[in-house]
Amino acid sequence: MRIGIYGYGNLGRGVEKALAKNPDAELVGVFTRRNPETVKTVTGAPVYAAERATEFEGQIDVMILCGGSATDLPEMTPQMVRHFNVVDSFDTHARIPEHFQKVDEEALRTAHTALISGGWDPGLFSLARLYMNIALPDGRDYTFWGRGVSQGHSDAIRRIPGVRDARQYTVPIAEAVERVRAGEMPELSTREKHLRECYVVAEEGADRDEIEKTIKEMPNYFADYDTTVTFITEEELKRNHSALPHGGQVIRSGKTSEANGHVMEFSLKLDSNPEFTGSVLLACARAVAKNYARENYGCMTLFDVAPADLSPLSSEELRAHML
Repeated sequence: MRIGIYGYGNLGRGVEKALAKNPDAELVGVFTRRNPETVKTVTGAPVYAAERATEFEGQIDVMILCGGSATDLPEMTPQMVRHFNVVDSFDTHARIPEHFQKVDEEALRTAHTALISGGWDPGLFSLARLYMNIALPDGRDYTFWGRGVSQGHSDAIRRIPGVRDARQYTVPIAEAVERVRAGEMPELSTREKHLRECYVVAEEGADRDEIEKTIKEMPNYFADYDTTVTFITEEELKRNHSALPHGGQVIRSGKTSEANGHVMEFSLKLDSNPEFTGSVLLACARAVAKNYARENYGCMTLFDVAPADLSPLSSEELRAHML
């Protein structure tokens, strides 16, 4: 499986590291919008200018797109699927149907296969919600994220004029989590489930009040949450916020009869969000490659992928060792 990495930030490096754990995949190259001569990859893989990517059409089985969801992927994925099979990690939940439709149209038109919104949420958490709903049709879902750094939300803040760098932490409200685990099935608003903590390095002379206002009013990201914005120095950011942990829980509470209730939970605790996400994206690329070989063109999500397609093991091996 010949892989290309388009975009080389934290997630691109995570995909590159995942390749070392997946011997059925090899990296053809990294494509960056920066000057390739200034980019040093983790494994010494070759680096090319992003505009040269189309020169590799036919040499790459799946291009893994590692841009941000705020502004990159809505344009990048429909454009790149004209030339390659692609995987992305688009995570703006409210806009997934719109993004899917655009990518699906281009993939079908050019006979390519795409998988969008791979990763863990959307992604593995989405599958957990689906399986839990199948088992407990009479119930209620709850998803809690963190405490951890959201790459997508951090990227959205960095796009604001006057922001040099930023980290955004999603923090679940402990009381809400414990009520759900106890099987209460409470009605919880978005604001009652999570807090958002933003640590921002502002450019010299930037209007900090305007930056804070823009963050707190940003739709789909911060407007529906209690959000704190703390301005810090670049040195403080490097010293205290360099790691990229994350995680969370999907919990469903439901009843199979009036007498019997049940609580299902799927949880993750991640030392490195981008490395874990990169590993999931590589598994998604494997599924894309298999579906492309079957001439199954168009766009998919993890809902549309057979679990066996994500694995390097054969169906016989899966039945023998995991069933």
